[in-house]
Amino acid sequence: MFKHWPVWLALVGALVTTGAALAEKQYGPGVSDTEIKLGNTSPYSGPASAYGVIGRSIAAYFAMINEQGGANGRKINFLSRDDGYSPPKTVEMVRRLVEQDHVLLLFQTLGTPPNSAIQGYLNENKVPQLFAGSGADKWNDPKHYPWTMGWQPSYRVEARIYARYILKNLPNAKIAVLYQNDDFGKDYLIGLREGLGDRADKLIIATQSYETTDATVDSQIVSLQGSGANALLTAAIPKFAAQAIRKVYDIGWKPTHFLTNVSISVGAVMRPAGLEKGTGIISATYLKDPTDPQWQDTSEYNEWLAWMKKYNSSANVSDAFSVNGYSVAQTMIAVLKMSGDDLTRENVMKQAANLHSLQLPMLLPGITVSTSGDDFAPIKQMQLQKFDGTTWKLFGDVISGSGS
Repeated sequence: MFKHWPVWLALVGALVTTGAALAEKQYGPGVSDTEIKLGNTSPYSGPASAYGVIGRSIAAYFAMINEQGGANGRKINFLSRDDGYSPPKTVEMVRRLVEQDHVLLLFQTLGTPPNSAIQGYLNENKVPQLFAGSGADKWNDPKHYPWTMGWQPSYRVEARIYARYILKNLPNAKIAVLYQNDDFGKDYLIGLREGLGDRADKLIIATQSYETTDATVDSQIVSLQGSGANALLTAAIPKFAAQAIRKVYDIGWKPTHFLTNVSISVGAVMRPAGLEKGTGIISATYLKDPTDPQWQDTSEYNEWLAWMKKYNSSANVSDAFSVNGYSVAQTMIAVLKMSGDDLTRENVMKQAANLHSLQLPMLLPGITVSTSGDDFAPIKQMQLQKFDGTTWKLFGDVISGSGS
């Protein structure tokens, strides 16, 4: 009977080897030995079309990665659809990407209302909603939404940073707030109140909201000026932020003006508003601004600029949204490489929740990307900056954690 053992051992060895090979390569939808399909929606049209640069920049970064051989030898097939910043359209596009195009995951779907509309569907179907293009606080809820993760700092944390500045430097401020009437705008109002604490009711004297379907925010700005406020927080997407900056200047109002980070692009917001009209505005950031001269002799900036010229030449080098797309795409590639040959939805999500002080070249010094199983907020640090009529000038220290 023992004479057959070598045959059996050979067969068992073959099965073990085959099993190990199978274990090494596990694929979810949209993945093969040569390709990884990623889905995305971006507002290439509509009221938030300024953000379309982010989607185009991501595509440009993946084009470079593909030219270099891909992620672990697999080319990225980036399927990006125009949803016009319309949540019903986002739902339609995302269903098609998941059910017909069979993408592995959704990546950097842009905007708070669009992401809110698809969060339930993607979590029910266990499809990663990775690095959502929104700073809404609710993306950091792994207990209830284990398939959703944001990327940029929380809007509420950012608003608390402004509150801290006001309490220290403008203790008797009369604050007015212009905000978008959805979770994006309301998060700023909540964060400002949290940061001001028991002084919130006294210091915030007026609020005005707008809808993304509004033609302008001129009437809201005039109303806020009429309140007697001497400080203004504008929580608006680029189109309406530029309008607010212009109107504040044109009516001769001179509040201490705080502007949400998502609308600080010199090329897409400050220049269209009128550079001189934005002088003195305060914001907070986590990325290197491409118009800031202090970065322009660094290897990181020059590497970004070379990429812009070769792969993203249609974008304006003064548009910070291209830095955003470049950096979030680098984060996605890092996660895919960490996933190795186990490119299942479960493992990719696991790796995304296992980032330890990931350094990206265009993040500000001292700011890194970190996540864990119970922490789905990758970037938690920001630094204050002021617009000088040409570029943003950083001041103060990098602020970590809650910012409160």
